[in-house]
Amino acid sequence: MVIPWAVKTMLGLIFLGYLIIWVLTPTHLWCTNWVLVLHARTDTKYFGWQGVYMLIYTFPVLLIAVFACLYLHLTKNGGKYPSKRAERKRLAAWKRPVLLKGSLGVVSTLELIFLSMFLALLVWCFSNYLSNDYQEIEKGVVTVDSDGRRWVQKLRGFGLYLGVVGNISCGFLFYPVTRGSSILPLVGLTSEGSIKYHIWVGHITMIFFTAHGLTFLLYWAITNDLVEVLKWDKTEISNVAGEIALVFGLALWITAIPRLRRKMFELFFYTHQLYALFMFFYILHTGFTGFTVVLPGFYLFLIDRYLRFLQSRQKVRLVSARLLPCETLELNFSKSPGLNYCPSSIVFINVPSISSLQWHPFTINSNSNLEADKLSVVIKKEGTWTAKLYEILASPSTVDRLEVSLEGPYGPVSVDFLRHDSLVMVAGGSGITPMMSIIRELIFRKATLNCPTPRILLLCAFKHSADLTMLELLLPASGVPINIVQLQLEIKAFVTREKEPSMGYKNQVRTICFKPKPTDMPFSAVLGPHSWLWLGAIISTSFVLFLIIMGIIGRYYIYPIDKNTYEVFSTSSRAVLNMLVICAVIIGIASIATLWNKRQNAREGKQIQNIDAPTPTTSLSSWANDNDIELESFPQQHNSLMQNTQVHFGLRPDLKKMLLEYEGSSTGVLVSGPSEMRHEVAVICSSSSAGNLHYEAISFNW
Repeated sequence: MVIPWAVKTMLGLIFLGYLIIWVLTPTHLWCTNWVLVLHARTDTKYFGWQGVYMLIYTFPVLLIAVFACLYLHLTKNGGKYPSKRAERKRLAAWKRPVLLKGSLGVVSTLELIFLSMFLALLVWCFSNYLSNDYQEIEKGVVTVDSDGRRWVQKLRGFGLYLGVVGNISCGFLFYPVTRGSSILPLVGLTSEGSIKYHIWVGHITMIFFTAHGLTFLLYWAITNDLVEVLKWDKTEISNVAGEIALVFGLALWITAIPRLRRKMFELFFYTHQLYALFMFFYILHTGFTGFTVVLPGFYLFLIDRYLRFLQSRQKVRLVSARLLPCETLELNFSKSPGLNYCPSSIVFINVPSISSLQWHPFTINSNSNLEADKLSVVIKKEGTWTAKLYEILASPSTVDRLEVSLEGPYGPVSVDFLRHDSLVMVAGGSGITPMMSIIRELIFRKATLNCPTPRILLLCAFKHSADLTMLELLLPASGVPINIVQLQLEIKAFVTREKEPSMGYKNQVRTICFKPKPTDMPFSAVLGPHSWLWLGAIISTSFVLFLIIMGIIGRYYIYPIDKNTYEVFSTSSRAVLNMLVICAVIIGIASIATLWNKRQNAREGKQIQNIDAPTPTTSLSSWANDNDIELESFPQQHNSLMQNTQVHFGLRPDLKKMLLEYEGSSTGVLVSGPSEMRHEVAVICSSSSAGNLHYEAISFNW
């Protein structure tokens, strides 16, 4: 299509120009010439210096985000298959793992290139800023201290530019955690898969900020000027605000240490909500002009966060739950037929009766094409929150309604795994959940669209034989429209801690039906089926409205009183005013868009079946006898599936042998499970003898 190609070309040109700006930013030519010329030709009565920096650093990114929304809307129903085999091979080569050991985990070629570019940008900026500053000190342009010690002034410059480069790094901090981002899909990323980038950038940012703060403390101690610690300057940097922001930042950083986060997740979760206070005092410290570097990512994050807040206020209709004997449950929600999502997408779930603040991500195991009015997630009893949820549903006195809220769904915008001739799915424990949605997508394409589908090998490892009952969830309870044999699906299951089937899980699957309130609504997208267009409208409209309001305030209120001297309206007060206007316009525009789409969602909700309609309660399992597995005990619709299933007890899968011997010119290897399993598969796929294997990890750290 011509229009998507034109939009994509425009995006590439804008991005290239933005990169050039970053390369030129720390140079002497930029700082002493071009920026001054741009400022001289700008009417500073409206915005002052912040107008120039918003034009340079903020506007291009928001423009990319808006064009990305348009591009994603135009291509959301197309582009499922790569058009050229050569393009497929180039893409696979870029995603091939190259770093397999160390704290970074498994890193692909593309990730390594972008990480290297990011670090090179920081080094380039820091070295140029420092070099220019030191030259001015040597030339006497910058005044040294009273004792004539140039090294002391150089120490101050060193600390100052640590903060400046930390500010640049902070500018990239919020892109990976913007769940509904229109920018991430452009480079083939999902919000859950980008968490590791947020972690990387967070570490780098806090290293710079901590070194910045410690260097200035040392500088003030050397110059006998520790009173600066308590300084809150009107026209320049607010030291107190910076120190408070650093304290909050250190709290966020320390509690995010992997070992501490895993052991005390609730401490990490609640401490991380301090990001709001960190950003508030950070803006007071830098002023809004300095914050324009961080503003585009933070602006998109604020829009996304408020839309998530609006979506989370709605109570979703929970239809039923299935409890498996392996302490795993499946929640089935009613959803709007207009809500579409790709396989391996996730939703965030909140159960107020457990915690009104905690939201936990779970992979969707249903398929929006195969199950138009239902959304399902599988939850295994592993942590404190999931244990409480399982106990509530497993108790004999289970109530007939459970109040639940959802956010999302979030995930890939296309089914990239279809580009392969064959698929090997490697799953460990509950990591089998995303494989369920992929298999159901392939069933839909085979049955409805009659599309060619790749040959599938599912390798799943479980600790106990009771976990084998999770295989029942591979197919919907309502059945499938084709004979499963047509899918060319082979399953090899491994029970690692038992040498024979356990006798302790004979009990059948228990199904619980709920009777929701009439106010409970089917789950739907917060911005409706045309969410990308609405998001683009929110970004563009709110930012234009912000510029208009701040231009009017600056020209007709601030400037007549202050004349840009900052004596009446300080740097901090202007920063607060700007952020208040930004929050106000985002809340206003996003609320209007959400209310407009809420009416449409309500109309669709009325067309869905009666909430009192019964849910089938017949069991779907009972497939284990005392010492062996009887295929005949499966329901009829599962017999064909189980005939292609091999169960091995007391063994671990020999992944290297199975993967390297698997035939296929292009084999996608999808792995979801523990980090050790992902690492092992990545090592195999990166070997020289695995040229036909293309690694992709679905799991993520949260």
